[in-house]
Amino acid sequence: MFGDDDYPAYTMGRAAEITGASQDFLRRLDEAKLIKPFRSAGGHRRYSRYQLRLAARAREMVDQGTPLEAACRIIILEDQLEEALEQNRKLQGQRPAQAG
Repeated sequence: MFGDDDYPAYTMGRAAEITGASQDFLRRLDEAKLIKPFRSAGGHRRYSRYQLRLAARAREMVDQGTPLEAACRIIILEDQLEEALEQNRKLQGQRPAQAG
């Protein structure tokens, strides 16, 4: 489970420490719909390594002067593009060879 990038292994405090962001910043990323942390039975936020990478990327962009909402939108679009490219690569590998 800890080898799984999507497993929510990190508490908010640890996530903030790892990403170099404040807990408030992580809450704002949730509000901006960049990341949706898992909620424990007690209602505590838990983050995956994948979410931490997105949060770190957002923090870097904001630190460079990009408004938070714009940074989140850019990251979402980059993520969607990467997913589409991966699907395209898989489809290209599944096509039968054409006779020449």
